[in-house]
Amino acid sequence: MPPAELSVYLPPLARFAIALIVFLIVPKVCQRIRLPAVVGLLVAGVVLGPNGFHVAPKRADVVEFFADVGKLLLMFFAGLEIDLTQFQKVRMRSLAFGFASFAFPLVMGTAVGLAFGYGWLPALMIGSIFASHTLLGYPIVQKLGLVRNEAVTVTIGATIFTDIAALLVVAVCLPIHSSGFSPRTFAIQIIELAIYIPLVLIVLSQVAHLLIRRLEGSKDGQLLVMLLIVVVAAIGAEQIHLEGIIGAFLAGLAVNGAIQHSPAKEDLELLGNTLFIPAFFVTIGFLIDVNVFVETIRDHFGLVCAIVATPIVAKLAAAVVAKRAFGYSRDEGLIMWALALPQVAATLAVALTAFSARNAIDEPLIDESILNSVLVLVVVTSILGPILTEIFGQRMVAEKSTAGNNDVN
Repeated sequence: MPPAELSVYLPPLARFAIALIVFLIVPKVCQRIRLPAVVGLLVAGVVLGPNGFHVAPKRADVVEFFADVGKLLLMFFAGLEIDLTQFQKVRMRSLAFGFASFAFPLVMGTAVGLAFGYGWLPALMIGSIFASHTLLGYPIVQKLGLVRNEAVTVTIGATIFTDIAALLVVAVCLPIHSSGFSPRTFAIQIIELAIYIPLVLIVLSQVAHLLIRRLEGSKDGQLLVMLLIVVVAAIGAEQIHLEGIIGAFLAGLAVNGAIQHSPAKEDLELLGNTLFIPAFFVTIGFLIDVNVFVETIRDHFGLVCAIVATPIVAKLAAAVVAKRAFGYSRDEGLIMWALALPQVAATLAVALTAFSARNAIDEPLIDESILNSVLVLVVVTSILGPILTEIFGQRMVAEKSTAGNNDVN
């Protein structure tokens, strides 16, 4: 049976069973070989997708629905991940490092886009893709007991600025690409943002706190409330021509304090991380044509190298500036860089959104060459970031232990 016909002959339940096997086995295999699970899920998507064995059809409403929910939950969890209490303690330093960690990649990424012949809008999107980061190294610093270290706390807090700022750039670029730029439309977009963001962060936050308190004894009720808030925030974003991922991230920030210690939060994370988010990563793999991917690396090698190297250098520059400004040690500066290095969650969500956005003549905001280059970036930084975090974290622990022994002597 030709691979292209497998999706025709396989019944839906058989395809679902294969997906569940992938979600079960691939993350465990990746963990054993010290590879981020997202890399394995992307590869699984390539193998099973329309460009592989065609287990999944090219257009499948159920698969797309699972992927859309996964994308929203991914950004919702990114908002929940931010410790607002820690952020309050070092908010000025977090904002300063967040600004540097956002501005350096944005400017350098935009310059890369322009240098390779892209227009201002795609170039800005490249910069915004680089600007955010995913805290893949957080479990490592948690295990090493470094979460209370100020440099680590500042980096974690900086996530709130980089993610919001990067998503706001996306919020401005997408409508301009879809319908063109006009001062009136741009002004309306800014006004809508100015109304929408406080509505989510203040009004929706109050509603969430009220409902969570009233449903304190009902874990199922709290879980449904969280899902409803994500969906309402995403729908609200779409109503003002923003992407749902922006609303989902803001919803995570809005309910952050209300559900930090709720058992329903753990259930939602379990459901999202087990089913919906893996589905999102696998569907990204569906988009990868191995032949085109290899051709992109071969024919656009300079672009791939630039897209991989630019955020690495830009994040390092931001960490060096912060280290000198705040008087941190060398390893503290380096661990800030390592923590801010991985480009996964927001990066993939933004890149896929930009690739899917079409203008009047059906042109995507970023082309397939950029998307494939970003996928290389995801693989490189998702491996490099945790490895460097482990190295610099171990050195910080050893240095702290040595200093403690000297104090005793």
